[in-house]
Amino acid sequence: MRRLIRSVSRKVASAGAGTPPEGEAVVLPLGDVSYHQGLDVVANPVLLVRQPGLRIVYANPAAEASFAVSRKAMVELSLADLFGSSEELASMIETVISRQFDARRQDVVLHPPLQEPMHAHVVIGALDANADAVVVEVLPNEQKVRSDREERILDLTSANKELIRNLAHEIKNPLGGIRGAAQLLEFELPDRSLREYTQVIIKESDRLQTLVDRLLEPHRHPHIVSDLNIHEVLERVRSVVLAEFPSGLDIVRDYDASLPDLRGDMEQLIQAVLNIVHNAAQALAERVARGDAQIILRTRVARQVTIAKRLFKLALDLHVIDNGPGIPEDIRERIFYPLVSGRDGGSGLGLTLAQTFVQQHEGLIECESRPGCTDFRILLPLH
Repeated sequence: MRRLIRSVSRKVASAGAGTPPEGEAVVLPLGDVSYHQGLDVVANPVLLVRQPGLRIVYANPAAEASFAVSRKAMVELSLADLFGSSEELASMIETVISRQFDARRQDVVLHPPLQEPMHAHVVIGALDANADAVVVEVLPNEQKVRSDREERILDLTSANKELIRNLAHEIKNPLGGIRGAAQLLEFELPDRSLREYTQVIIKESDRLQTLVDRLLEPHRHPHIVSDLNIHEVLERVRSVVLAEFPSGLDIVRDYDASLPDLRGDMEQLIQAVLNIVHNAAQALAERVARGDAQIILRTRVARQVTIAKRLFKLALDLHVIDNGPGIPEDIRERIFYPLVSGRDGGSGLGLTLAQTFVQQHEGLIECESRPGCTDFRILLPLH
């Protein structure tokens, strides 16, 4: 927020906007990129507000999307018109304008006219160039929760990625030595019955080698990017899973045929989606046996979507929804960690690799789960 305020201060100052005459608000032209260009790409809803009357003189695209009011309409409103009368909000702004604080932040309840109350986290920042102007960042609580969760996923994924790469390389070299020593020992053993023990060492070394190779897989091959239709990816995945589960499982298509092509690596995206759908099918074992297992593949276009703190005008919104028992609560927050699995015999790598592949496409995988409905959501920018 501090970087945002400094940037806007410079842009407002360069626009030549001075203190308005008494009783008259200066509305900076929306077409003047010199002051609002930096705000347009901010992922969170941001308003520029000025005295008198706390008039809105600028709203960024994220605010337009969040509050369902056009920017042109918003600049004709005051904060009270948009959010209703709020003593908390007015008090926060007053303390910033009077320079008691450079910035204030707190959770407030806003009351937009003809709408349900909005629980939001609000940040108010002073503009050095204008004593009568403030930047108002309004983040609805559910959006803040999502933003915090997304940031946590990205931070942990980044940390895990580095740890995995270092750990995998540290494991790989000793494994080769162990396997080679076991083979030499096997040749020297006088009793053939003892060779079953060296075979255990060799087989377990091979198993660990395969595990390490899977951990390193996303980093070994370069991106092979092309224009692709996401429905081709889904059809490939669907045919593979139905070949393994020919009866008892219904994979329902719910596609938006108007979706544009996206730029991506076909094989990586197939693998990412396959890992999720295959996990879902395995979790549905009891329902498959009863014949009422269902997985829904749903595609939609999402507009003004924030992914990894970047705002994208358009994104693919892909859902993989199953009617299984749900993800156990004790691992729900850790399902994208390596080696975490809710299934006996599972490697715990499928979702880790899926998240890595999707993040390499500037996207993100989220998950909501409860008994009877698990929804994996894949967001991918449409450039």
